[in-house]
Amino acid sequence: MSGAADEPFIAAVKPLVDAMGGQLLPPDEAGPDDVVLVWEGVDAVAVRLPQLADSLDHMLAALERRQGRPLAELDRRAKQEIVRSLEARGAFAVRHGVETVASALGVSRFTVYNYLNREKGS
Repeated sequence: MSGAADEPFIAAVKPLVDAMGGQLLPPDEAGPDDVVLVWEGVDAVAVRLPQLADSLDHMLAALERRQGRPLAELDRRAKQEIVRSLEARGAFAVRHGVETVASALGVSRFTVYNYLNREKGS
């Protein structure tokens, strides 16, 4: 993106940006909502963060890759753990978050709400 000196820095932040579903850009292409990261006093790279809805899809895809199979094929306990993990990451603050997660897990919205309520009751 910039000079060779900041390449280790960019390589270091790339996995985090990828995990968030963000995008790395040259600093001079940064928009007003992008975050410019500075390395040794120089603008090294800009990070474009995903929209929340896109981020939820990205989280679900990452969880599916980690599980090695579709989330709908997981057992009940694993689905409950997925819901707990997604709740901790703010997935249900996204509009239609419960519906999106329910669809990915192959369960009803009611089931997702039950998983959420169960966690609050424990």
